[in-house]
Amino acid sequence: MTSETKTEKKKATLATSLGPNPTMEKNIPEDVVWIDDCFYVKKTRFGMHTSILKNPLGAHFITGLEEHVVIDMTRWHLKCLQDGTLDDHTYVVNSGVVGGKL
Repeated sequence: MTSETKTEKKKATLATSLGPNPTMEKNIPEDVVWIDDCFYVKKTRFGMHTSILKNPLGAHFITGLEEHVVIDMTRWHLKCLQDGTLDDHTYVVNSGVVGGKL
């Protein structure tokens, strides 16, 4: 008895990149400097850096240890979404579904 697995390739979008329950920034400073008129980077209370998107306003996007890395990866990710090439660079390793009785 063999089990066939069907995998549907979904096109990557900004919504799929943000996930089903994205974190939204509630207080955006008026004097914030928008990078490429798309996002800004905020330092978190734990010393990390997070990019905050302009559209959808306040959505947390990429988090990393160094600010310049977060800027570079946010630019790259947004450009890949715009070009439609993000799927060429990403893949799902595991579905996260546990089969059988626990």
